[in-house]
Amino acid sequence: MANHYFERRKTKNFTLGSVGIGHEHPVSIQSMTTTDTRNTAATLKQIRELGASGCEIVRVAVPDCEAAYALSAIVQESPLPVVADIHFDYRLALMAIDNGVHGLRLNPGNIGEEWKVREVVRAAQEKSIPIRIGVNGGSLEKKILEKHGGVTAQALVESARRHVSILEDLGFELIKISLKSSRVPLMIDAYRQIAGQVPYPLHLGVTEAGLYEVGSIKSAVGIGSLLALGIGDTIRVSLTGDPVREIKVAKLILHAVELRKEGVEVISCPTCGRCQIDLYALAAEVEKRTADLKVPLTIAVMGCAVNGPGEAREADLGIAGGKGEGLVFAKGKIVKKVPESQLLEALLDEIGKITKKGV
Repeated sequence: MANHYFERRKTKNFTLGSVGIGHEHPVSIQSMTTTDTRNTAATLKQIRELGASGCEIVRVAVPDCEAAYALSAIVQESPLPVVADIHFDYRLALMAIDNGVHGLRLNPGNIGEEWKVREVVRAAQEKSIPIRIGVNGGSLEKKILEKHGGVTAQALVESARRHVSILEDLGFELIKISLKSSRVPLMIDAYRQIAGQVPYPLHLGVTEAGLYEVGSIKSAVGIGSLLALGIGDTIRVSLTGDPVREIKVAKLILHAVELRKEGVEVISCPTCGRCQIDLYALAAEVEKRTADLKVPLTIAVMGCAVNGPGEAREADLGIAGGKGEGLVFAKGKIVKKVPESQLLEALLDEIGKITKKGV
């Protein structure tokens, strides 16, 4: 879905498994398993849960040979493209490629001698496997930290450019880049800088964002700000805990910047002294009853029958409460007036007419 308010930054385009990457494709949602990759059953179970919730690409940690061997079964049964997360050991990258992974996350500058990097790049090139360069504020090279006096946006960009140049010198261009920091303004600055310097797709994220509430807000501000500027091609919301919760937040971010329109969006007013109904309970019930609908709809739940329909005139459907009665409206036009006790069912009935499905 295109957003008519801004234009996506133009990038190189390629595929990672079945998922297109780059400005010609929708911004995709990624996550990472929290299971021990060597436990194939547990890892596949979590991958399936992520896929069912809307995740489109999954990354798994590959700390040793046993984990690399497990990739064969994982990739064969995974409903999602699998990215192997590799640090330092080029042999693990080669094993991951041999076992069918769809992508690698590694920094070539950390692999060691040039011949090791060349081996990995050759194998990735033969199978058209993209490599994500992942620069993190917590693991910058010592020389770059000393040069810039600490973690700065310029330091993150310089580190990424160094790794990119290694791959480019070997003729490899299936590159995706991330510049993550737990500091939102720093992360935004770094991505804005590199967006004007390289033609490669960017993977957005606020690393170590924290627990659900704070982490969701930090991710929404950081990722959402960049997407609203047309920057970003894949995203991951990094939250402590169950990764399935990351997917809901990621989908909400894409909805908020109008890059996706799938399912029901419930909007509701913050209420004021004119509100005479339990608006919170009503909105929560509407959200619950429409959670499984895939039809793109905007539903408004307003507390004031005087101003509600006008304030939410762009909503597909809505209800507005009054004293003892309320209105059902569509695109700002009143459809019917019903007793307050029938507001919810009247709205659900109108939704059913549009979706041809009971809710």
